[in-house]
Amino acid sequence: MNFGEKAIRFYRSLRPPAIPLTDAIEILDPLREKNVLNFLEAFFDKFYMDGRKRIFLIGINPGRFGGGITGIPFTDPVNLQEVLGIPNVLDKKHELSSRFIYDVINKMGGPENFFGYVYLTAVSPFGFTRHKKNLNYYDNIHLQQSWEPFIIDWLRTQIEFGANREIGFSLGMGKNYQYLKSLNIKHGFFRRIEALPHPRWVMQYRFKKRDDFSYIYFERLNSLINS
Repeated sequence: MNFGEKAIRFYRSLRPPAIPLTDAIEILDPLREKNVLNFLEAFFDKFYMDGRKRIFLIGINPGRFGGGITGIPFTDPVNLQEVLGIPNVLDKKHELSSRFIYDVINKMGGPENFFGYVYLTAVSPFGFTRHKKNLNYYDNIHLQQSWEPFIIDWLRTQIEFGANREIGFSLGMGKNYQYLKSLNIKHGFFRRIEALPHPRWVMQYRFKKRDDFSYIYFERLNSLINS
């Protein structure tokens, strides 16, 4: 099977682990919604039906207004329809991280070129909420430790789709980077892990310089593609 076929099979079978959660944490599972698997299949049919190895950009976990409702990392309902050409009846609201990533996609020549070389994913394919607010996997030590065997398995399975294993990029230069780097030392997913500023951080704290940061993505990705 090619990259896209492996990815579709992965998402069709994806289920959260049966681990009790504490501290009022709830799982954000977009695949429970009936249309999300259709979005994913249309996405992979359109951009990944080949054997090319992709550069992995690994985020934290889906949020409530982007990948947490479309199933596609860093993709809100607006970009899903207007940029990727996948119609949907979801509430058409932009999400900050998605806005930044799609600026990068535009800089790289559009979705066909970007997704031809890049695969967006996350440490956890499921999101988490607490008291109806987004929660990062690393913000609760019990959550991180109890889910780690599944995180390792999910990452390994996705790498087998067809990863460029020279560099795996952490989206986030703090805790996500440190955690991915420690996993990589133990399991050898990539030759090395490098970090890029997280899209949400850029849009929330460095908004006026967002073009400078999207250019950093552009340069780092193109450097690896051209090598």
